[in-house]
Amino acid sequence: MNILLVDDDVLVTTALKTILETDSAICVTGTGCCGQDAIRLYRELQPDILLMDIRMKNMDGLEAAQEILLEFPQAKILLLTTFADDEYLVRSLKIGTKGYLLKQDYANLIPAIHAVYSGQTVLGSEVVNRLPELLQKENAVDGKKYGLTEKELEIVRAVANGLSNREIADALFLSEGTVRNYLSAVLEKLTLRDRTQLAIYYYKHMTQENNDYENIG
Repeated sequence: MNILLVDDDVLVTTALKTILETDSAICVTGTGCCGQDAIRLYRELQPDILLMDIRMKNMDGLEAAQEILLEFPQAKILLLTTFADDEYLVRSLKIGTKGYLLKQDYANLIPAIHAVYSGQTVLGSEVVNRLPELLQKENAVDGKKYGLTEKELEIVRAVANGLSNREIADALFLSEGTVRNYLSAVLEKLTLRDRTQLAIYYYKHMTQENNDYENIG
């Protein structure tokens, strides 16, 4: 498989290339040192996997990954970093990368490459341990801020996740009529017209209140 390797530290790039090419199935076909390099070389080389650092000058790996995935939605991008940063992790998942590993986790690098190549998404062990807390933060929307009760907020989340009234009723042990009443009340409180507008409102406003960044993914 052909790998494009992008990192702003030449020593790291050399070390990673050496490690990867101990596997006869892996060939590093190109290297770069910034996000612009990643975009240019990806277009030129069309690698099987892009292995890229996050923290780089001028354009970081997340910005480059987002631009590449807009142009090449099937791109397999595996991000590397020295820090298990919550914001980086959430952004990488929302963008649609195929993995997030810590650089110091060298032992799992080659297995991760093979897993991504086969279509899996991989996360380092330290990253996996952060997920429950991150997911809890993502869901920690204050309904009172929007004039909603906790039950109404549950209805909003369910609608945003694409559930029908029947599915919401089953999940929350309510009747469909009760769900419709809740939904009507929510739409009126938020001055929205229908459930589609409600879903858009949820993702545009409510899921952003816990993050320091917007318009990702």
